[in-house]
Amino acid sequence: MSRLDRYRAFSDTQEGGNPAGVVLDARDLADEDMQRIAADVGYSESAFLTTPITERAPIRVRYFSPEGEVDFCGHATIATAVALGETYGPGSYTLTSNAGVIDISSRRDESGTVGTLDSPAVDCLPLDGVLLDQLLAALRWTHADLDPTYPPAVGFGGNKHPVLVLRDLERLGHLDYDFAALQQLCRAQTWITIQAVVPTSPAHWRARDPFAWGGVVEDPATGAAAAALVGYLRAHRRLAAEETIVITQGVEMGRPSTIHATLHEDLARISGHATRITRG
Repeated sequence: MSRLDRYRAFSDTQEGGNPAGVVLDARDLADEDMQRIAADVGYSESAFLTTPITERAPIRVRYFSPEGEVDFCGHATIATAVALGETYGPGSYTLTSNAGVIDISSRRDESGTVGTLDSPAVDCLPLDGVLLDQLLAALRWTHADLDPTYPPAVGFGGNKHPVLVLRDLERLGHLDYDFAALQQLCRAQTWITIQAVVPTSPAHWRARDPFAWGGVVEDPATGAAAAALVGYLRAHRRLAAEETIVITQGVEMGRPSTIHATLHEDLARISGHATRITRG
């Protein structure tokens, strides 16, 4: 059976990050095999490379959560970039996903291997008032919990992620939602995670990401949602070209993660460490 490697994406330690599975050679796996492996490993997503690995031609990548295929996954892509860097040496590759072309690279620094991805083109879509009410009801939040200076909207960076900017960290710290209701809503609207965030300084954000769509209560790091946040901030003139924000996620889960996100042309450049899982 094709080997599955395990990484903690967006962390340089064993204690933080979001676990992802990576299969560098999935050429012989059928769809049902990849789905079964993703369900067995139980991580929010696993990445499968289904064509030969070469720097000269795009590599097909598929992403599976425990309960279905996802068009794009940021943290599993970062893990894939690091896995390729550790296996074949630092360098650049091009992936083709259901969401389009993704350029990735890896490099070494004093803390380990850093993966970088260029997301699909980012965007920001309106969030219908009725859907916002349903979303807040499922999260057991109200309009008063939101920061009125940041209108709710749906960010896009390969997947759709509603962006809710909360009034403060105390409100962000209380996440106790109706899982079934949120899952039903997210699947109906193809919202992959909910990007609930609070700005802690002009360039720093705290985030939490319910992932009911994929059968996971919460993600400790979500690269695709970081790309969606870049799209949201660009649309609302809160982020200029080549500016970088730092997103801290997973703190409340005891799994702190650090995501660097830059608005580069019409896309988001996402980077962070990934650490091979050696225990747990």
